[in-house]
Amino acid sequence: MTEANRTIEGEYRKRVLIIAYYFPPMGLSGVQRTLKFAKYLPPLGWKPTVLTVTPTGYFAQDESLLGEVESAGIEVIRTGSLDPTRAFSKRNNAPVVVKMPSEPFRKLLNITSQIFFIPDNKIGWKRRALRAALAFMEREKVDLIFATAPPYTDFLIGAELQRKTGIPLVVDYRDAWYDNPYHFYFTPLHRYLHARLEKRVLRAANKIITINRRIKELLLRRYRFLRYDDVLIVPQGYDPSDFNVDSEALPRTPKMRFTYAGTFIDKRSPKFFLRALKNALARTPEMRGNIEACFLGNFREENRKLVTALGLEDVVNVVGYKGHAETARYLLASDVLWLIIGEGKGEDMMSTGKLFDYIGARKPILGCVPEGVARTVIRESKAGNVTSPYDEHEIEQAIQKLYRDWKSGALPVPDNAFTQKYRRDILTAELARIFEFMT
Repeated sequence: MTEANRTIEGEYRKRVLIIAYYFPPMGLSGVQRTLKFAKYLPPLGWKPTVLTVTPTGYFAQDESLLGEVESAGIEVIRTGSLDPTRAFSKRNNAPVVVKMPSEPFRKLLNITSQIFFIPDNKIGWKRRALRAALAFMEREKVDLIFATAPPYTDFLIGAELQRKTGIPLVVDYRDAWYDNPYHFYFTPLHRYLHARLEKRVLRAANKIITINRRIKELLLRRYRFLRYDDVLIVPQGYDPSDFNVDSEALPRTPKMRFTYAGTFIDKRSPKFFLRALKNALARTPEMRGNIEACFLGNFREENRKLVTALGLEDVVNVVGYKGHAETARYLLASDVLWLIIGEGKGEDMMSTGKLFDYIGARKPILGCVPEGVARTVIRESKAGNVTSPYDEHEIEQAIQKLYRDWKSGALPVPDNAFTQKYRRDILTAELARIFEFMT
């Protein structure tokens, strides 16, 4: 650490207000980027204060991540929200874990939400968040505002704060907004309003960050007033401390373990992998007693029924949702980590956070992904196998090859120089340099 980055007499040189609806104790991958930035900013001279929502109903809660917030001493401001999560009751103000609905019902809820809420169903948080932020900024000197999205309501809050205070704003795209393949525009008016809101945010922002080049290209192409240097790339990453685990604590198995960590939604389904696995077992019967398909995360009832229908009950291990710390242990105790990203317009820009945790575990990756960002990263690892997400024959061949490599002790390991560039601490140092230029 350079002298310029050190704190002076135990005090931080500058303060950043981070706007993030998704934050621990909420779980799932959307919270980790923000948490890790907040964790690693203080040694670089920046004191983070996170503005987020009061604990509410959500599909996953992660006490291990909340413990990380507390142990790092991250200052958190929480405020209520008038969004649909208020429909979930809370016991003693504690967060409530909500059962994930079936995929058809989830899609219906998502479409309905996008019809009635613009830019998203978190817009009911905006007024309360603004009030809390402005009250905080009257008490404390804030040097920079950092808003991360989705939800895109976070961006609207950041833009409004920038307009009211003149404090520099940095916006962080964890996913595309207008061009997001999972967005549904019910009418041309919906499409117009989203484009107008995004344009307003981008004009207010002093710097724009995206997780990959594809999202940057889309922004530059759509909004011609942006210059190339207005948009910077800080990719997703992994925290090396998450993988500093005592080997005795790992949930090992003598079988070859394929592990998927995450949730299946929309075009991402386990059925193609499971069918390919069934075919591989039929072709090579010895595999049945020597292979395990492990699923970490919310595994819907329809997927359990598929496992039964394919006769894979003795091969599939549904662990269920685990906190991030326990998930890391399973990744380290696995032989191959697999990923699916669906095919279709816009899927090429997806570089899901779980891919970078896979990289941090330094395991070979089976990527059932289309041409695009994720496939490029997996190939660069020099330890990946890529297939079409829906080609069962191609996936079966990849499973067979990986099994042979496992038997012969020849499974590849990602290159160390490759994995190092995705460390969260290194990426946060890049973010801190951007902050310094803005203030």
